[in-house]
Amino acid sequence: MTWLEWFELLGYVVTIIGLPLAIGIFLYEQRKERQNEEGELYQRLSDEYTNFLKLVLENADLQLLRQQGQPQSLTDEQKERKLILFGILVSLFERAYILVYEENMNKQTRRLWSSWEDYMREWCRREDFCAVLEKLLEGEDEDFQKHIRQIAAQEKLGFSPDRIKRESYR
Repeated sequence: MTWLEWFELLGYVVTIIGLPLAIGIFLYEQRKERQNEEGELYQRLSDEYTNFLKLVLENADLQLLRQQGQPQSLTDEQKERKLILFGILVSLFERAYILVYEENMNKQTRRLWSSWEDYMREWCRREDFCAVLEKLLEGEDEDFQKHIRQIAAQEKLGFSPDRIKRESYR
């Protein structure tokens, strides 16, 4: 075999083995990058929720961290601050819905979304939140409106999917 034939043979080997290997590595890196982007997105949203909870803590007089109890009488200024905080919360929920929710989610996206749905369910159990929800949903994404209304209705009736699953295991 001459040098030219060896180079030609080597070129075929590189084409047959190297090209599929390069494509595989490229696809693997793309998938890994997509997962990192999803993780960063979730972290940013999580940080925003943490910032919201700090606002709630700064406004402790509104007692938003307390579970439903005795109805409290609030001043007009307190009612306005409470409405603003609920508005921030709905806006955060909408952003999470738009950025994370999909009809057919993979396992990782489902894990990211389920924590947001838990937050929504927790707040939808509050009568004071549900009382202003319709007003806060004005101008929001239609699909998000439908989704959170469904959650609120389920929680009002006590039919959340998690609760149904827990009951069926007993």
